[in-house]
Amino acid sequence: MPPRLRLGLLASGGGSNVQALIAAVGRGDLEATIAVVIANNSGCGALQHARNADLVARHISSKTHADEDAALRAELAAHRVDVVVLAGYMKRIGPQVLSAYPGRIVNIHPGPLPRFGGRGMFGRRVHEAVLAGGVASSGPTVHLVDEEYDHGSHLAHRPVPVMADDTPETLAQRVLVAEHDLYWRVIADHFVGRLSR
Repeated sequence: MPPRLRLGLLASGGGSNVQALIAAVGRGDLEATIAVVIANNSGCGALQHARNADLVARHISSKTHADEDAALRAELAAHRVDVVVLAGYMKRIGPQVLSAYPGRIVNIHPGPLPRFGGRGMFGRRVHEAVLAGGVASSGPTVHLVDEEYDHGSHLAHRPVPVMADDTPETLAQRVLVAEHDLYWRVIADHFVGRLSR
């Protein structure tokens, strides 16, 4: 049996996607190992979720390292990471990490791409734009990561209907439920087995 796929999770905030991925691995739905969780915010919930699950939790930011990109690449390599999973990571991935993991960095965005993506389009802003755009559905999009925000090849999209009485908060809640179910499935379908060493 080949070794399990090793995931490196990058996060910035509360870490609900980190928590959902930890749960998917714990249930056996996602046959992978979370090798390390790295956050650029030392006080974020994602690191606490990692610690609660007895996972390696690291803080790497421009405050801790002069060359954040090099430090990220070194930490991911030290933990023999196969796939880098952005789970609410708010920073652009640098060239060293991109070159070390071509086609092996994945992100989940809380809206349809490309229309509701790009620089500055995250969190509540996405849901506000979707509602202002008058579209019938929203939903998370999973995509590979390249040099531009929300630009890489799309792997999956899960439609979430927009209701007439939706607010950014109510839409965000339903999209987040879809994110938590979709992300581990796409990682399993796209990477597990294909990249196991």
